[in-house]
Amino acid sequence: MRLFINNVFLALAWAAVSGSFTALNLAFGFALGTLSLVLIRGEVHSLGYVSRTRRILSLALLFLKELALSAWKVAVLVASPRMELKPGIFAFPLTVDRDFEITLLANLITLTPGTLSVDVSDDRRTLFVHAIDCSDPVAARRDIANGFEKKIMEAFR
Repeated sequence: MRLFINNVFLALAWAAVSGSFTALNLAFGFALGTLSLVLIRGEVHSLGYVSRTRRILSLALLFLKELALSAWKVAVLVASPRMELKPGIFAFPLTVDRDFEITLLANLITLTPGTLSVDVSDDRRTLFVHAIDCSDPVAARRDIANGFEKKIMEAFR
């Protein structure tokens, strides 16, 4: 967010120096500011908001993909004449440790059909997840760790 504000100030500075505060000139100044910040990002040790935005978009696309796949799996389970389900709760060891990241992970899991975040341990190292079909909790843990949790860490660290 700080880089975005810096970019806005660079765009305003460009407009002030060029003497034209038109929308096109401000957009050009914003583009120049973005280029400048990309060039010096190594010096300020920052990921850059363009890259962060791309990673957040990647997380959102992963969520939409998982949402569609999970909705399909739940629909097939419910529509099948013999529902051979093994509902259960499994413990997911958390790699994320910030409150925001834990909350985001829990919400993404809850919003995905067939799973529900039940609780977080007091030490915030374990998330308890209820699954409509918990026949393979190891695979479920692996999917969460390699999916949502990995993308959250990429986007917000």
